Parts: sequence; C-alpha cells; structure tokens
Amino acid sequence: MKKLSLIALFFCFNLFAESTKPIVQVKTSLGDFEVELYPKAAPETVKNFIGLAEGTKEFKDPATGEMVTKPYYDGLIFHRVIKGFMIQGGCPLGTGTGDPGYKFKDEINAKQLGLDKELAFPKGKPNSKLGPQQSMQAAIMPIYQKLGINSQETFKAKQAEFLAIIEKMNLQEAYENIGYKYDNSLESIKAEKACLAMANSGPNTNGSQFFINLGDTPHLDGKHTVFGKVISGEDTIEKIGNTKVGAGSKPESEIKIISIRLKK
Repeated sequence: MKKLSLIALFFCFNLFAESTKPIVQVKTSLGDFEVELYPKAAPETVKNFIGLAEGTKEFKDPATGEMVTKPYYDGLIFHRVIKGFMIQGGCPLGTGTGDPGYKFKDEINAKQLGLDKELAFPKGKPNSKLGPQQSMQAAIMPIYQKLGINSQETFKAKQAEFLAIIEKMNLQEAYENIGYKYDNSLESIKAEKACLAMANSGPNTNGSQFFINLGDTPHLDGKHTVFGKVISGEDTIEKIGNTKVGAGSKPESEIKIISIRLKK
C-alpha cells in the first residue's frame, strides 16, 4: 500500500507541475485560440510576453515616444502571413519594423536541440539551415581571423587547414560565430508546428514580435526562442494562415489581435 501511495503521489506531483504552465487566451478578428507558455524553456521571454499582454510591463509608445503601461497587443495586427510557414504579429507599427523600445537576449539551449550534433559544412558544403550567404560568411569569418587569412595568397597557403576546421564545425559553433549565445540550463523545444516563438532581426534582438508556426521549421532551431505552443483553436490559426496576402506577405484585410490575456 505504501508503494502504491508513493506512485500516486508521484503522478499527482507531475500533474500539478504540468498545470502550472501559464495559458493565454488570444482573441482575434478571425476567432480565438489558446497558447500554453513554457517558463522552463524561456523564463524571461514568457515574463516579457505576459507583462506586455497584461499591461504590467512598461514600453515606449511609438506615437508619443513616452514610456507607458497598458495592454500592448490589444489592437495590433498580424502583419505577416505565409501559408504553410507561419503567422507573425506584435509589431506596434504593423510593418514588422517596430518594437517596444527595448531588446533582450535569446533563451535557447543549443545542445538540447541537437545543434552540436549536426555539421555546418558537411563535406565542405554549407548546411541549408545556415541561411543566406551573409550568414555563412559570418559563420566562417572568425576562422579567417584565427588563421590570419586576409588575401587570396594567404587563403591558398592555408586552404587545407581552413577546410579541415570548417568540415568539423557543427551548427552550434557556426551560430555562435554569427553571434548567438546559448544556455544549457534551459529546457528548449524544437520549432515545430503550432509553436509560439520570438521574431527577431538577429541574435539577442527580441522585443514584442512573435510568430506561430503553421508547419515544422527545423531551420529556425537555435535562431529563435520558442516559448509556447497552441493547445486549442488550431482552426483559427489555419484560418489566419490561409488569408489572402499582398506585398510583403501582409494580409489584404486586417487581422486584428483583440486581446491577449492570461487564462484565469
């Protein structure tokens, strides 16, 4: 009996632990959905999101330039929608260029995402996850500097040494060369379908913009902080994702965020 009681206690504890994850209700002009947030994956990101949503975190009003405290997301739009990829919102200007007047760090555990196990340049060729050419160049620039390569002549002289290094480089190392910093204490999850993640313009440039995946996006692992997942109202997400868009993937008809609030 004692053993069974301990087992029951263990399961009760786990259920309680799961229930402590905050849930936010997102009301939009096309319907509502709920998102479960992951404090153990991204504590500062979750805190920032809730603070802005609830109106307890101060931010800079883009219209006046003054610091204010009010529900940030109310009335904003989903300014970027790409069918099968993601829906993005949280920009105070509705253009994708706005922020709350501050930026904060990424919260990502690269090892938990397996980035230390995947080569950045398998057989000397760039991994497609590295992204555009400028990202590839940023990833290898520290190697040029380390080897003292600053001309075609020095590159030819050290080409074999250079290739030996990049062929062993994993994605975590490549991303760190670009500027990303990782925290092995976090419980990061992959950027999969229905995940909520921070939009950014590079390492440590998080603010208020977020996106929700309409499909798995493994090429975003390690580059964006994932801090939640849609748990109900998936039909609303799909409806937003299927909306007609124009230039810049902006919906032709505004899709407004009515409110984002913690579920009581």
